[in-house]
Amino acid sequence: MGSDQISRLPDEILGIILSSVPTKTAASTSVLSKSLSFDELNEEEKEEDQEDAMSSSQPFHDFMEKTFALLSNSPIKKVSLSHLPFHYSDHSRVYSWIYTAMDRVKRVYFPVLKSLSLEFLELDYPDYHRLLDGCPTLEELFVADDDDHSNPLCCGAVVKSESLKRLVVSIDLPDSQEDHNSMLLDTPSLVYLKYTSYVFKEHDAVGLDLLVEARLDLSLWESTSDYDDDDDDDVDDEEEDDNETDDDEPKMPIFGDVTKLVVGITNITTLHLSADSLETFHFCCESMPVFNNLLNLSIESDREKGWQVMPILLKSCPRLHTFEIKGLVHRETNKCGDACACIPGKHKEGVEEVCCLLTCQVKVLEISDYIGSSQELKQMRHFLGKLKFLESVDVSIDANNDNSELLRNNLLTLPRISSKCDIQFI
Repeated sequence: MGSDQISRLPDEILGIILSSVPTKTAASTSVLSKSLSFDELNEEEKEEDQEDAMSSSQPFHDFMEKTFALLSNSPIKKVSLSHLPFHYSDHSRVYSWIYTAMDRVKRVYFPVLKSLSLEFLELDYPDYHRLLDGCPTLEELFVADDDDHSNPLCCGAVVKSESLKRLVVSIDLPDSQEDHNSMLLDTPSLVYLKYTSYVFKEHDAVGLDLLVEARLDLSLWESTSDYDDDDDDDVDDEEEDDNETDDDEPKMPIFGDVTKLVVGITNITTLHLSADSLETFHFCCESMPVFNNLLNLSIESDREKGWQVMPILLKSCPRLHTFEIKGLVHRETNKCGDACACIPGKHKEGVEEVCCLLTCQVKVLEISDYIGSSQELKQMRHFLGKLKFLESVDVSIDANNDNSELLRNNLLTLPRISSKCDIQFI
């Protein structure tokens, strides 16, 4: 048999030859069997048991590694991979082939793709941007980032799409504050936004004029318990310990700024805010814009979170129709204002300012998770006695509560400033 001149060719030449034939054909040639010491698998080998299958797959692994190396500068038009997982345990090598093939892609194009879900993917920003750019008709995007990968945060931090109408983002990276520098939404067609994340140093939103509904769950990185006291009102507290001088020391600024994001969503008609978002709006929004179109506002409450932002928020919603509150509990602070009934005694002295609730246009008040505590009953008395445009109050009480009848009677006997106000239990 004459010498094999082809197998002696340089790798660059072999790469060109391999790129012109299907991988199956290339794998069966004597050229590859000589240059890679690749033993052809016959039909009998396919019927061997699992142990033999695992050992016989090693030459194929070597062939794939060598093939990708030879095709380093050649385009890949199609990749098809099929395997039985129990034939071998080295999945990392298979993943590397997939990643290598994807890295060769210069452009991604899905001309009719409408919905895309990116959950816990290790994408760098160039690949992420290239993917979104290749979906010109995308209408729905779901993004989830967690703390299980090492790549810098990109998916969800920056979203740019001309066609996107619905965006749901959930970023749970509690140990990566350094990655939360900048967040940008550039989605002029967006009508629905649900965003869950720790607050970024800077938030920006561009062209959200069509946005109808926003659900925000923005958490602060630090506790705010040391930021609640109104120092100006503490000068009369002569009984304070003389050794407590920490209040006089300047406090570090709270990390994050959501001002531009809040300004960017002012055209919405429906806004949902978590208990964390209420505090974020208070500490990280330099000025509250006017929500001229907002008709529906819903908030969640938490015993550990304050309502400091509530007065200015309600004043900024001149057309508010429906106000929904999940739970009437919150952390009492010196800056709760007059939206709640927990104003400390020192703030009640002197001339009483006009309560923000008296000018609030709310007609429907919806209360869920009502358990009838003294604080909740006090808050309901405050609402019913101040919301003069109120027409309907819907209260959700657990039917299994042994005191449900008493809770109903307590609410029904509260005085109402609005003669049109009707209380219903659901």
